[in-house]
Amino acid sequence: MSTREITLKVLRYRPEVDSKPFFQTYEKVPCEEEWVVLDALNYIKDEIDRTLSFRWSCHMFVCGSCGMVINGEPKLSCKAFLRDYGKKITVEPLANFPIERDLVVVIDDFVEKLLSVKPWVIPKVKKSLDDGAYNQTPAQLKSFKQYSMCINCLLCYSACPQYGLDNSFVGPASLALAHRYNMDSRDVGRKAREDVVASAEGIWECSFVGACSQVCPKDVDPAGAIQQIKITSAIDYVMSMVPGGK
Repeated sequence: MSTREITLKVLRYRPEVDSKPFFQTYEKVPCEEEWVVLDALNYIKDEIDRTLSFRWSCHMFVCGSCGMVINGEPKLSCKAFLRDYGKKITVEPLANFPIERDLVVVIDDFVEKLLSVKPWVIPKVKKSLDDGAYNQTPAQLKSFKQYSMCINCLLCYSACPQYGLDNSFVGPASLALAHRYNMDSRDVGRKAREDVVASAEGIWECSFVGACSQVCPKDVDPAGAIQQIKITSAIDYVMSMVPGGK
C-alpha cells in the first residue's frame, strides 16, 4: 500500500493556556494514498499530539460534524482526499464562529437560528400514532427532497460573507430548511415561520453571492432556496395589497 509524507499546518487554540490562536506545523506525517484529511488528523491525534481537538463522527459525510476550512475552503474533512492536495495542507476551524478549542467551534448561534424557523412539520390536523402516518405521493416528496438533504455541517455559514459581516442573519441552512418544510404537502406552517424567514434578518439579508451552494457537500442549494422564498414572499406582499387578496 503506497504512502507519502505530508505537512499539516493546523490552527490551535486552547483557551486555558493560549492568549490567541496560532498555527502549529506537523511535518512528515505518513499518510496512505486513499486517506482523507480527517485520517491524517486522527493519525496526529493518535501518534503525535494527543492534545489536538476536532469533531468527527461517521467518516461517511453524513453526520456533518467534521467541517473545517482546508486550504482556505470550507470542507468536510472526511470528504477531502489527500490526493487532491499537495504535500502541504492548512487546516483551520470553520470561519464566522467563535473557536471553542483548536478546530472545534461554538455552534450555539446556529442552533438558535435553526430552531427559530420551526424545522418540523406543522400539520393542519394532528394525528395520533394509532391514526397512522401523514401520507404523500412521490411527486410531493420530490418537490422538497433536495432541501431535506441538509446535514447541518455549517459549511454554508462559514462561506457566507453576509453572515460573516452580520451574524444576526438567519443564514443559509436554516432558511433552506424552512423552505423544505414550507414545500412539504403535509405542512401548513409557512405563516408561523414568516416572522423570522421573511424578516430583514431573514431572506432579505441575503445578497445572493451563492458561496453557500458552492460549498454544500449535499447539493442542497441553499442560495436557490432563499431566492425561491423571496419570490413567494413578494407574491404574498403584492396579494395583501390587492382587495380580496390573501
